[in-house]
Amino acid sequence: MKVSTRGDYACRALLSLTLHPEEAPTAVRDIAERTGLPQPYLEQILLALKGAGLVRSKRGVGGGYVLARDPSEITLAQVVSAVDGPIVVGDFGEPHQNGACDHEGQCVLLAVWADAGRQMRTVLEGRTLADVARITRGQAEWPAPAT
Repeated sequence: MKVSTRGDYACRALLSLTLHPEEAPTAVRDIAERTGLPQPYLEQILLALKGAGLVRSKRGVGGGYVLARDPSEITLAQVVSAVDGPIVVGDFGEPHQNGACDHEGQCVLLAVWADAGRQMRTVLEGRTLADVARITRGQAEWPAPAT
């Protein structure tokens, strides 16, 4: 299971806005330069984030993007879901309630995949942009590596 490129780029863009909380909106060009992301793709991602209510935009001279809410109120799950849809391991269906399945091991594996998706959602719902900004600034510990 992995976060898509769109999900990663969306998180990086909003982290950039979190790390540089200027009063004026930040131009897409500036976000692209700071993050190393391709500007045309970043524009599409920011439009999706705007549609999800995570950023606000201003057009014209001095235009750009700002976070729509405080970074402590925006979870990584919200960001990823805004550009990728619901966080799931895959579209494998649901395990049968009574454990009766058509093929050997199917129910058990469906339950495992569903649990993996729940765990990923839980991790991403438990981290906000403010949390990641503190880690980036060296003000908090990095997450423990997976074992």
